[in-house]
Amino acid sequence: MLTQLRRAAPRLVVGVAAGKLGARVFLSTFEKQLDSKRRIVVPQEFRALASGSFDGVFCLPSIEADCIEGGAQALFDRYQALIDELPFGDPLRSQLETSILGGVHKLSFDTAGRITLPEALCEEFGLTDWVAVVGMGDRFQIWSLEAFRAHRATQRLSAREGLATLRNQQRLAKVGGAA
Repeated sequence: MLTQLRRAAPRLVVGVAAGKLGARVFLSTFEKQLDSKRRIVVPQEFRALASGSFDGVFCLPSIEADCIEGGAQALFDRYQALIDELPFGDPLRSQLETSILGGVHKLSFDTAGRITLPEALCEEFGLTDWVAVVGMGDRFQIWSLEAFRAHRATQRLSAREGLATLRNQQRLAKVGGAA
């Protein structure tokens, strides 16, 4: 019972850190249990951060990973601006329009502060019970808990290797610049 209570308690810190241009960002990770109707309770701070043109969030299949990606109006606007940079008829523009605009769902908060995840997205990403909601700055991701744990381990390893490479390049640049 205690373990279940700990898992149900949100561990999401939202709106505390400032990102680019002072914008508030989605931070941290929390675990939530989907109810039988595929709903998760969204913490008040998260709802406040997502407030905008409607009382909810935008969610779509991530084009980076096997999860749901979501965010507020700013995320949708960012994707739209990216698409608008490409000329009409460009194959990449069409791919992004299909993946992003064709895949987006507007999920409104109910009176209890919950969102209902679309059944098709839950099936696509294996979201059945416990999920991880992962802050990613201007967006968040929703993963099956098991898939996220594996993804996080891979990401940490890649980040360590990438950081070591970056530090080595910086050291070499200092040595090369001093010569």
